[in-house]
Amino acid sequence: MSKRESAKYKIDRRLGENIWGRPKSPVNKREYGPGQHGQRRKGKLSDFGLQLRAKQKLKGHYGDVSEKQFRKVYEEANRRKGDTSENLIALLESRLDAIVYRAKFVPTIFAARQFVNHGHVNVNGKRTNIGSYRCKPGDVIEVREKSKQLVIVLESVALAERDVPDYIEADHNKMTATFARVPGLSDVPFAVQMEPNLVVEFYSR
Repeated sequence: MSKRESAKYKIDRRLGENIWGRPKSPVNKREYGPGQHGQRRKGKLSDFGLQLRAKQKLKGHYGDVSEKQFRKVYEEANRRKGDTSENLIALLESRLDAIVYRAKFVPTIFAARQFVNHGHVNVNGKRTNIGSYRCKPGDVIEVREKSKQLVIVLESVALAERDVPDYIEADHNKMTATFARVPGLSDVPFAVQMEPNLVVEFYSR
């Protein structure tokens, strides 16, 4: 379903981490970067390098969100009361494509965005085809009736490689998911350590 199959593994290789925890990731076999000099590029990163890497990792995890869109999310997180790094994660996890992915309706975040864009999802009974649509606690996300028997949906629901987090109440018989609450950083089942505090430092330089 996703046209980004090869691209997502390039992100893994470039960062040297299996950021989605997928068993097929090339990082499971080769932890060094791509290219002929990949094995030698293990130098110590500067503070800026660490911040940039943290940003690339977080952007990559949510489907390689564009820089313009990601910066807008950061700016909103910064305007809100409370911890900016927690706000950043809360806003990213409230995206419709992220919820479709977390609910296990599709196997990857890239497939989630495409699934939403192709009109397979309703939010509170209304067809919604914008991956960045922001859901609110209590919103009900449903795979549309004609899409419930798609192979990608049935295979993804059966995948054992990840669980649905507790801030999403998923019913795989009805193919619905309720966004129960906005999660904090510690609630999100990231496969690798995410450092949104370094992302905040990157943008606030």
